[in-house]
Amino acid sequence: MQQPPPPRLAVAIPAHNEAKFIQRCLDSIQASAALASVPVEVVVALNRCTDRTQAMAEAMGARCVVNDTRCIAAVRNAAVRGTTAPAVVTLDADSWMAPGTVSAILRHVHDPRYIGGGTYMWPERMSLGIFFSMLVVVPYVLKRGVSAGMFWFRREDFEAVGGFDEALISVEDIDFALRLQAHGRLQGKRYGTIRRHGITTSCRKFDTFGDWYLWRNPQLVKEIFEGTNRRAADHFYYDVRR
Repeated sequence: MQQPPPPRLAVAIPAHNEAKFIQRCLDSIQASAALASVPVEVVVALNRCTDRTQAMAEAMGARCVVNDTRCIAAVRNAAVRGTTAPAVVTLDADSWMAPGTVSAILRHVHDPRYIGGGTYMWPERMSLGIFFSMLVVVPYVLKRGVSAGMFWFRREDFEAVGGFDEALISVEDIDFALRLQAHGRLQGKRYGTIRRHGITTSCRKFDTFGDWYLWRNPQLVKEIFEGTNRRAADHFYYDVRR
C-alpha cells in the first residue's frame, strides 16, 4: 500500500484550556490545507489543561505533547519541537486561519528571499474601546518593526536562533521575530509579512477585562512589554480562568 506523502508544513499550537476555541482553530487549518491540496501536520502543546482540549484536538487528528510550565515560550518550543515537517507555523488556539493562509505560507516559507516572518492579524470584533486599547499597544509593536500573530519559518532557522526565549514570560513572540530577522540579515534575507491571507483572533481578553481595559491601564501594557514582569504576566495571562 502506497504511503501518503509526508507533510510539508506543520502547525504548532500552545493550548491552556482551549475547549472553547480549539475546534474552530483546527477546522480552519484543515479547510485551508484542503484548499492548498497539501497534508499539514498539527501538534498541540497542552499546558495545565483540565478541560477537553486534548480529547477534542486528538479527535481532529492533532498530536498532543505536554508542557505544564508557566512560561508561554517553553510551551511554544514544545509544540514546535513536537513537529516533524521542514516548515513550521505557530498559531494560538484562539485564532483561526483564512482559507488562503496555508497556500500563502507555502509560497513565502520556501521563497529564498525570506528567513521567515509573521502575518496581519484581525480581531474577531471591533468596538470603540478595542480600537483605543489597540492604540496603546501599537506603538510598542511599531517600535520593533516586525509582524507577529502567526509565525512561519523553516525548522533549521528556528533552531539556529534558539527558538523562543524561555527567560521571557511575555512578548516572547516579538523577541523571537527580532532574532529571526537579525538571523536573516546575516544571510541576506528579509523578514516577511503575509498580508492578504492572515489570521483572525478572538477578543477573549477584552471579553474578560473589558474593551477599554488597556486604554485605562497603559502601565500594565508597559510592564507586559518588559517581558519579565511576573506580576503583570500572571494578571493578564497566566492566572486568567478559562
